Amino acid sequence: MQAVDTPFGARKPVAGISAEPSSGPFSLTDEAAYRAWRETKLAAHPTDPTALAVDIVDPLAPSRAELAAVATAVARADMCLYRFVDAPTDESHARRAVSALAAACGLGRFEKHRSAGPDGLVAIEVAADAHRSGFIPYSTRPIGWHTDGYYAYEGPSRAIRAMVLHCVRPAADGGVNALFDHEIAYIRLRDRDPALVEALMRPDAMSIPPSVEEDGSVRDWAVGPVFEVDPATGGLLMRYTARKRHIVWADDATTRAAVTALEEICATDPLVFRLRLDAGQGVVCNNVLHDRTGFGDDAHSTRLLYRLRSYDRLFASPGLADAPGVRALP
Repeated sequence: MQAVDTPFGARKPVAGISAEPSSGPFSLTDEAAYRAWRETKLAAHPTDPTALAVDIVDPLAPSRAELAAVATAVARADMCLYRFVDAPTDESHARRAVSALAAACGLGRFEKHRSAGPDGLVAIEVAADAHRSGFIPYSTRPIGWHTDGYYAYEGPSRAIRAMVLHCVRPAADGGVNALFDHEIAYIRLRDRDPALVEALMRPDAMSIPPSVEEDGSVRDWAVGPVFEVDPATGGLLMRYTARKRHIVWADDATTRAAVTALEEICATDPLVFRLRLDAGQGVVCNNVLHDRTGFGDDAHSTRLLYRLRSYDRLFASPGLADAPGVRALP
């Protein structure tokens, strides 16, 4: 990795982080474990996003059957597409519904985002205020492929493991999301050439330069791998953005080839799901790859989504569907 002179100093990887495990399906030397996991993963993964859809009657008290269905979808594709049957249109009620569902799925530790409310939710909408207007999510512009929280890497213990994206109001036109299971992206890259995965597991693979926040504080270099294994759960974590500006990749031919291959896979893979969320619909996922097309609002429909980012992995604690407070089956 080449040094870069900035007023904030040279970038360096997080100390002590080794992204590649010595054994298991994500170890490049444990081919047997990888092959067994790969076969199971591909056999379970649906080819149609409707197979991941779950209706939730009362999000404030989801039933055990509903949570089991959500957990099953997540186990298959790291995501679930849910629909609140009687979706609250009042924004405060919608926030409570999203928070309740997230808690029922085991998400309890939330990112303290500058635009989040006390409940951790961020309103994704077109914004004119100086606090948000300079950032693409609060505009009508398209957003390229990424996983959430890629720009604030502090090691795997502080990685964004899961997120919820809930639609309160769709745009009048556009605003389509693409979703792609990051474990499938890993499989595609490793099947092409394990060296591509090895490059993206380096602790200095992807760097985001420092930036000055509104309060004058400086967010330092965020340097880390693209793929790594969650030390808490053994699951695969991914940190990625397709953006071209304000990003520095490790300066070697294999990393450049890996980045190009990943772009091609995201653009063409048959397991990329594209959908437009309607009111009351949402996605709960283990921070899968996603993007957004541009959109247009009008006087009758202004797009509003709520986003929640968590340091917890979905259903990481066993027995969540039997936890106290979960509504029993009818």
